[in-house]
Amino acid sequence: MYADLNREAEVKRVKEVSQIIAAEQTSNQTKLQNAQHETHQIELNYGDAAKVNTIEVDDRMETNAAIQQQKQLVSLAVENQTILEKRQQRLERLAKSPYFGRIDIDDGFEQETLYIGTATLMDAQDEDFLIYDWRSPIAGIYYNGTLGSVSYQAPAGRQEVKLAHKRQFTIQNDQITNMFDTNETVGDEILQGVLGEAATLYMQNIVATIQREQNDIIRNTSADVLIVQGVAGSGKTSTILQRLAYLLYHSRQKLAAEQVIMFSPNHLFSNYISQVLPSLGEKNMRQVTLSEFFSQRCHHLQVEDKFSRYEHDQQQLPEIAQKMRQFLEAGNILQLVRTYLKQPDFQLKFNDLLLNGETIISQADCVKVYQTLPSQMAWSNKFQQTKNRLIRKLQRLVRHEAQADWVQERVDTLSDYEYQTLLDQQRFDNDEAERLFLGKKIAQLHFEPIYDALYNDYFLDIDQQYLDFLTKNAPTTVAANYWQTRIEHVQAHFERHQLQLSDCAPYLYLRDQLTGGGENHQIQYLFIDEMQDYSPAQLAYLHASFPLAKLTLLGDQAQDLFASSVGLDHFDEEIAALFPHKKVKLYHLNNSYRSTQQITHFASALLPDQQEILAFNRPGPKPQLIICQRLAELNQQVSQQCQRLLTTQSMVAVLTKTEVEAEQIYATLQSDAPVTLMTEKQHHLENGIMIMPIYLAKGLEFDAVIGYNVSAELFQTTTDAHILYTIASRAMHELVLISLGQPTKLITDLDPQLYQK
Repeated sequence: MYADLNREAEVKRVKEVSQIIAAEQTSNQTKLQNAQHETHQIELNYGDAAKVNTIEVDDRMETNAAIQQQKQLVSLAVENQTILEKRQQRLERLAKSPYFGRIDIDDGFEQETLYIGTATLMDAQDEDFLIYDWRSPIAGIYYNGTLGSVSYQAPAGRQEVKLAHKRQFTIQNDQITNMFDTNETVGDEILQGVLGEAATLYMQNIVATIQREQNDIIRNTSADVLIVQGVAGSGKTSTILQRLAYLLYHSRQKLAAEQVIMFSPNHLFSNYISQVLPSLGEKNMRQVTLSEFFSQRCHHLQVEDKFSRYEHDQQQLPEIAQKMRQFLEAGNILQLVRTYLKQPDFQLKFNDLLLNGETIISQADCVKVYQTLPSQMAWSNKFQQTKNRLIRKLQRLVRHEAQADWVQERVDTLSDYEYQTLLDQQRFDNDEAERLFLGKKIAQLHFEPIYDALYNDYFLDIDQQYLDFLTKNAPTTVAANYWQTRIEHVQAHFERHQLQLSDCAPYLYLRDQLTGGGENHQIQYLFIDEMQDYSPAQLAYLHASFPLAKLTLLGDQAQDLFASSVGLDHFDEEIAALFPHKKVKLYHLNNSYRSTQQITHFASALLPDQQEILAFNRPGPKPQLIICQRLAELNQQVSQQCQRLLTTQSMVAVLTKTEVEAEQIYATLQSDAPVTLMTEKQHHLENGIMIMPIYLAKGLEFDAVIGYNVSAELFQTTTDAHILYTIASRAMHELVLISLGQPTKLITDLDPQLYQK
């Protein structure tokens, strides 16, 4: 039957559930202490119980059995302790806020009242569910259903029920601070309270405020490629993190956090989101930036990162350079690599392998081995066969050199320590066999650098191979002399052990295709945040690198700061086209929840295409535009505005267009509050004043934002409009824009009612 709907009954239930949680905590803590003691005792007894007796065969067998038994005991004890620790953490979360939602349903046979929280809680006595995990199938009704007939997907198939009531709570410890009935997914009253709070150093989970459109994304398990195009403040990243928590819950037997990788925009953002999954009882997935990924794969080259390229682009980006970048970063560049490999005149490029200036394995040796292999053989197989034959050639050389005079002389001059180290407890029947063994060991050590070079594929001259690819694949949109200059530029970078970002995807894909490497088959899910900052070539390469992984891509085309030169007109469709044989699902999130209504309207007006952004009804002051005539006045205004904003806000960000500007204002800012210059190496947000270039603020939010020097001189293009939009949309409660001289027309051409001048 439905439970009583009055407040008194709800208050009573919260008290009762909180008492049950407290009792469970006490009981579980006792069990945990006992388990910790038991584990400690087993580990202490491990040595005595497993002492090795090697005198008799029976004794050795008995000792091995004892060791295996002790290992099992330790493993079971540790597993039991881990289970109890996780349960204690879950109970601690529930104690702070037991649940946030309630639904009353009727399936035609029975009427039930269900309470929804961050974890499941059962009554130990009658085994009833006191709280349902928000990820359970039936909890989907809370997020998706309005009153009346609803359905949800259960393990037994789709179920039809009647949703009679829906209630939402804000509960702190055992006190109900807010409660009301609603027909909506999450009522405005709850959202007003959550969104009106101050910014935090770490992103919070949003399970209590998930909207219907977000819930559809979270619970989608069928798409191979899930694309989320969401406006600033629409909760894209939060939704995706809840999606990962849901997937770990839904596929617990098949999916572990270690099988998920998330590509983050920077380390600051990685740390900012690091508490969401633990707050839901899940382990964090692996996080990596694109620069880290490319640097790991190009371990012998220094890879240009997107921040450095952004800073350089702000100084100059000629049209011809932009066209060449478009060619190299287009989605079809990987297809051009495959076509290049199939050309009849294709020749593999090899390196000489030298040791102390002497050629041990020459290019000619490599070519000779390679050309003896069948032409129909796959490239990767052909390369591996070449590699194996070259290793056998080296092994023959080692055996031959083992009896050379210089090796035998080295055997005669070994110190006792070297002699014992090389023998490694080996015993021989005669001196001749021992000398032969030592000679072979010395020869192996001598040629070890050559073996390492073969093992690591250094006999392949991938740099020259890539230059040959560029030579044979000149773009039709670029004059031949300009393209030749670009090739020479790449070669000069190779000589300095450098690789530009535009070249990374085709360069690595060419190497992977030739060597058969570069694929990771362990990863099941790949999450890419800020997808608009990735070129189609980079996205295609990541897909090729993790061929078995389902992809989740999220971003906002209007916040494109790094990849705008690629020139995608229909962003979503063209990204989806990169995955022609996959089941692609596209979602749009147009509701913005982060900023006040005034800030959201101002930010959306900055966009050239005036995309539809639906502002949440949370009022606040209009954005301010302040005009200064001198640099000293500009810096003084920044200081004054920081001091003013900090009287009501805890986190104020001064956002600049470039790193140089951030360093300049940091050097001049006068403030009694703590001031932090955020750099790429910074991993933590700070309270007080933070100064950073806009690209480090991607995905973050602050109580108040000061946009530094929004002048007509610095902001002119469509890309600049995207930068301004990104700056404005970081602010939750207040936005101040300060210009040195004439402000940009991107602002002054707007409706003057949108801001206060």
